[in-house]
Amino acid sequence: MKLRLLLCFLAGVAAGLAIIFWPSDATSQREAMDVTAYEAELEGVIAASERGEALRALMDETPEAEREAMAHLLINMPDFDREGMDLALLKENVEYATLARQKYSWAKALPKDVYLNDVLPYYVVDEVRDPWRKELHELFAPAVDTCTTMYEAICAVNGNIPRLTGVDYNTKREKTNQSPRESMRQGMASCTGLSILLVDAYRAVGIPARFVGTASWHDNRGNHSWTEVWLDGAWRVTEYYFPSKLDHLWFMPDASKATADDRNYAIYATRFGKADDWFPMVWADETEDGPIDNLPKWVGAENVTEHYQKLAYEQYTRHMEAGTHTFIRIAGYKDAAHTEHSDDRVAMGVDVFHHTEQMGGGLTAGPLRDMNDVFSVLVEKNRDYELRYYNAQGELQRQSVTLGEEPVTVSIFLNE
Repeated sequence: MKLRLLLCFLAGVAAGLAIIFWPSDATSQREAMDVTAYEAELEGVIAASERGEALRALMDETPEAEREAMAHLLINMPDFDREGMDLALLKENVEYATLARQKYSWAKALPKDVYLNDVLPYYVVDEVRDPWRKELHELFAPAVDTCTTMYEAICAVNGNIPRLTGVDYNTKREKTNQSPRESMRQGMASCTGLSILLVDAYRAVGIPARFVGTASWHDNRGNHSWTEVWLDGAWRVTEYYFPSKLDHLWFMPDASKATADDRNYAIYATRFGKADDWFPMVWADETEDGPIDNLPKWVGAENVTEHYQKLAYEQYTRHMEAGTHTFIRIAGYKDAAHTEHSDDRVAMGVDVFHHTEQMGGGLTAGPLRDMNDVFSVLVEKNRDYELRYYNAQGELQRQSVTLGEEPVTVSIFLNE
């Protein structure tokens, strides 16, 4: 009741002062009008809520520095959260988001809309609503407190997250859409749970982050989820286990084949609150084979397929379109009896040669990496190549690959 009377009083005072002291410049006028509209929208949401009095009490208890953030959440959160979630969780979320905003230089410098929509939110997709923000802030603050730039902080979070949380990739996790606490309790998560955890870890220290994914890759081998961070005015691509590698991820060749106008194969980035599109949460399909349009539609999204196609074009596709290059995809296993489960895979250093010229090299994906992650080297077509690596006995192994027009996938084994 106090909030309603206060809002009415302030609206009347604002209307009266506007006649005498209306801002002269257009920007100030817009800001003044936005505040009035914001309060009116909040009052409408609270009035329509079945627990409106509890929400008014929450706003009354919210410190002045946190009121706009709390109002933003109440206005834009899903109806079922507004009616049923623990309001103490919401209060702690706003408190620690504000703390990070005030504490870190990169968070202070964020545009308001980026902060409100990509740092402040208390959820990522449809995971259990955990009170994660205080816990993750206290975990990661020591790692980022000495950072002077957002990029340094991004690297510090991603470079330390497996160690600090104790969570690694494992398809034996209990469920797909795990909350941070669920993943940390088990010490494991698949790509969706890892992405939720990474988004929340970034947000806990004032770094804007969002969840990105596709319902299926072009060859129907399943969905994949990853993370984007907002850096220097642009969204940059990253993923669990990749501390400083932005935009150059292993799945870019697959992303180049995404289809923007087909929801099954498009790439979406989540968007908090109202949105023109929705994120296809394929893990929420109880039948596992129903039409994708039957999935829950309440998580807002932006179709970012064209952005990924452009990134992939610069990195790979232009070489492919020239008709001169293709891929050698290399998977490492413990022995020749592998069954393609994560426990069978092993990280092995591999170099790719054409005669005496080295064409590339790197590590195959070990058991803690996504099952879709296969180390690839872009090479010229219609050539013979040699893979060089060391077996378990430390002996140099050489494996020949004859490459034609199409990409090939080669398995190498540690015990040979």
